[in-house]
Amino acid sequence: MIIYILFIIGFFILIKGADLLVEGSASVAKKLKISNIVIGLTIVAFGTSAPEFIVNIFASIQGNTEIAIGNILGSNIANIFLILGISAIICPLVAKKNTVWKEIPLSLLAALILGILANDILIDGDISSGLTRTDGLVLLSFFIIFLYYTFAIARITDENPISKDGEIKNLSYLKSTVFIILGLIGLVVGGKWIVDGAVKIAENFNVSQSLIGLTVVAIGTSLPELATSAVAAYKKQTDIAIGNIVGSNIFNIFWILGFSALIRPLPFSPNSMIDIFMTIFASVVLFAIMFIGKKHTIAKWEGISMISIYVGYVVFLVFTK
Repeated sequence: MIIYILFIIGFFILIKGADLLVEGSASVAKKLKISNIVIGLTIVAFGTSAPEFIVNIFASIQGNTEIAIGNILGSNIANIFLILGISAIICPLVAKKNTVWKEIPLSLLAALILGILANDILIDGDISSGLTRTDGLVLLSFFIIFLYYTFAIARITDENPISKDGEIKNLSYLKSTVFIILGLIGLVVGGKWIVDGAVKIAENFNVSQSLIGLTVVAIGTSLPELATSAVAAYKKQTDIAIGNIVGSNIFNIFWILGFSALIRPLPFSPNSMIDIFMTIFASVVLFAIMFIGKKHTIAKWEGISMISIYVGYVVFLVFTK
């Protein structure tokens, strides 16, 4: 019983840890005269991906690779169909030209590259499929290119979406340091409890770790993205709501899966190919919606449709995993 309680508490500690880490680090960076846009592209961006990252690190170290894979694929699918769907119901989401023609295709490219690298049976005729350490380096190389692109964009724009609140708190060095330390502790403790709990739940309920990773863990670690996009939609900062999700999906594949594969090669079962297909499909749907109905807009009815697709996918998982 205690493991289930720690599993639930772990999500709260993990997310609060990420929030404290971002708040403390951003305040220190501001005092050091680092520009807001650089803080937004580095500290805040990495901070919102910290829950997925920490969970994957623990899962990879402990050899629970199904949770590591399911966490990322499930997060990316939930980010588009569930979180953008909810955000579109709050307020129709209007994307800017750059998001439509560059960021969304880049997230689709990330999913396609993952599909290629993880499909050794189909492409190379091997007896098994997975991400090797070499594949991890390939993904990390694409992540470096993505960072270069985002910094290039930062030089020519005056937009500054730092966080869902849009501002950096001015904290003392002592308070910032305490926040950073508590944030790191929260990430480590929360991440460990989540992975241990997910493994135990899978064992006790006789379901696959993949199912738990694709659903419960994936949605739980995506809560920072949900909060950011939902609040941005409520404030009618709709491009931030979309950009937050697209950026998170790119981070998840290139950075987190790449780093996870470096720690321990990630084997992909034949069933995982369906989840990779859904990840690719989600990005294709997002791109297509930009040209259905009102151009470059996710309408409320489209948001409802996206949530319906996600519910159908989860039902499919329950009966097949």
